[in-house]
Amino acid sequence: MKLSEVLSGVPVIRISGSDRTDIQGIAYSSAQAANGWLFAALKGLRRDGLDFVPEALKKGAAAVLCDRPQPRPMNAVWVEVPDARLALALASANFFGRPSRKLTVVGVTGTKGKTTVTHILESILLEAGFRPGVLGTIAYRGPGLSEPAGRTTPEAPDIQRFLRLMLDAGATHALLEVSSHALDLKRVWGVEFDAAIFTNLSGEHMDYHSSMEDYFETKKRLFFLNSKKQTAVVNVDDPYGRKLLQDLPMKTITFGCGPEAIVRAAQSSFDRTGLRITVDFPGGRTEIASPLMGRHNLYNILAALATGLALNLPLSHITAGIAALRGVPGRLERVDNDRGLMIFVDYAHTDNALRHLLETARGLEAGRVILVFGAGGDRDRFKRERMGEAAAELADWTFLTSDNPRSEEPAAILSEIEKGFLNRNAKNYTALVDRREAIARALDFARKGDVVLVAGKGHEDYQEIKGKRRPFSDVAVVKDILAREKKAHHG
Repeated sequence: MKLSEVLSGVPVIRISGSDRTDIQGIAYSSAQAANGWLFAALKGLRRDGLDFVPEALKKGAAAVLCDRPQPRPMNAVWVEVPDARLALALASANFFGRPSRKLTVVGVTGTKGKTTVTHILESILLEAGFRPGVLGTIAYRGPGLSEPAGRTTPEAPDIQRFLRLMLDAGATHALLEVSSHALDLKRVWGVEFDAAIFTNLSGEHMDYHSSMEDYFETKKRLFFLNSKKQTAVVNVDDPYGRKLLQDLPMKTITFGCGPEAIVRAAQSSFDRTGLRITVDFPGGRTEIASPLMGRHNLYNILAALATGLALNLPLSHITAGIAALRGVPGRLERVDNDRGLMIFVDYAHTDNALRHLLETARGLEAGRVILVFGAGGDRDRFKRERMGEAAAELADWTFLTSDNPRSEEPAAILSEIEKGFLNRNAKNYTALVDRREAIARALDFARKGDVVLVAGKGHEDYQEIKGKRRPFSDVAVVKDILAREKKAHHG
């Protein structure tokens, strides 16, 4: 593809060189650059892509995209743009043939629920005979395609590349989890959304966003990228959802439990077998049964149901698709055992999510609630104390342990969480840095009928300590400890 075609519709200040240059690919890392590629020299949080231009050129890059003037003459075309991230996103969409135009694209944003909503929608679409693809926290997948997810929402060239792969594999729909980082960094500019969903908003990524208002304004951008101008689906029970409604120019379908919701849970019940919901919507009422548990999943189901209705899917397929989804990896994922315990692995890694998880466990009419959790290093430190307070209030006993400490000292993270227990004058916890040991102690401590919650990492299959990732899956560790315990008992 000619550089002029790649840059179609992209705001450009000046081009030094020929725009007839052939472009074979697009890279945002010099390690990816190859012969004939366009290299985007982005200014990052820690590194500046301008410093890596020589390496990209050495690997054969034919052109450089940058928001600064060409520093010196070079054997490559220099494209100076006012906004490098916007230019990268739009150029990537052009290069891959604007695949989102030929797919029905749904974007999901919010603090919690994005992964589960995309899984429910995927199940509904499969039930309706469509072929969905998903870009999300757990994996990037489509018909016959699967890649591990490096981040919730990948960089623009990766998004467009995978949308093209989905389309070429016969996908009809694309479901995207859209993070606030992706919106702030314009990764999804150039994606044409048919529907955008707002789940909820609570304190997270406060190490990145300057305030909750900044976080909200960033999330809101998704609804103004909705270039096909179809539908917004909004949680009207959430205060930020109500705030969003005041600003939306397009058709909006609200969901929730209050009387003002267009798609409304008129009745609901929860137990250890799942959820049963009576839902009212314009023109009808339906009964929903789902194996998913907890009040938070009531909202995830309502979001998916409202979106299904907005996409004109048959109600019978929507309800069947909801019922067919047995669970989501790392989201209240149940680990079977023969000790009479209810063991769940969950991704809850904020104080709000931890409270919801513990409240769900409390609603199971079981024995004691035993919790294992920590907090990630090099991330929002302010939530740690609040997480400790939630655990002190709602768990019978907590084993504090490492999550992904990254570059921080694990013991220092635990001491910050402990402040939450001290605030509540609570001593119902044990601190153990080693996560496997903490899980083993929790299982040993548990008696028949108890609930054991292992929280924070969910689907993750690694633990990051001092910059190194080592294999670690909470589900696999729990199963291994139970198997060894059983073998020792029978041995």
